Amino acid sequence: MKQDVSILIDDREMRSGIVDLLHAADEFSISIRRLEVGDYEVDGRFLVERKTLYDLTMSIMDGRLFRQASKLAEAPLQGLMILEGTSRNLTASAMRREAIQGALITLAVYFGIPLLRSRDAQETVRLMSYLARQGRAFVTGALPRRGKRPRGKLSAQLHILQGLPGVGPERARHLLEAFGSVEAVIRATEEALIAVDGVGPATAEAIFWAIHEPASTYGIAGHGVDPQASLA
Repeated sequence: MKQDVSILIDDREMRSGIVDLLHAADEFSISIRRLEVGDYEVDGRFLVERKTLYDLTMSIMDGRLFRQASKLAEAPLQGLMILEGTSRNLTASAMRREAIQGALITLAVYFGIPLLRSRDAQETVRLMSYLARQGRAFVTGALPRRGKRPRGKLSAQLHILQGLPGVGPERARHLLEAFGSVEAVIRATEEALIAVDGVGPATAEAIFWAIHEPASTYGIAGHGVDPQASLA
């Protein structure tokens, strides 16, 4: 007997179109409430942040993307991001391709957040179903386990910070002690980073460069795009 996939939906996703598709499918057990992190909690194992490609560019521009990534990386469940849409959804954006690629590198490499791609809302729903089914198979040993994941929140935080340029175990500890969270490190000014024990100007500059990009490079030209139609 097939067991339903439980999906906990953030109430701010009610207008996304995903909710109607989940209700129409016969394999999901759905509940709705406000989530502190992510848009969907899948099968009690995964936190999914869903972004249309247009919202991706907007969230890079206003800095929201890296704040969300920090929270997702620190969450007790496995976090991941589904990027929904095709290249046509980016044609109205004046954001440079290099800026988008740089943001995706930061998410995948520095934050360790898996990135999944879907063409549309229907494929996003299928991905969440596959995610739950394979997650169950993985837990039971039906899929091979490779590598080791950090255990505990502190280990995860230190692991994330060591992905920043020039940051090893000792500097990661100093940064976490100074700021209290990965999110605070990400939001810190270059001057604040320099003030941390063991972090000199060169390292602070490299960290700041890896995380931030001047807002002037992110000019979003409207070109008739309706932001409300694309927000995740």
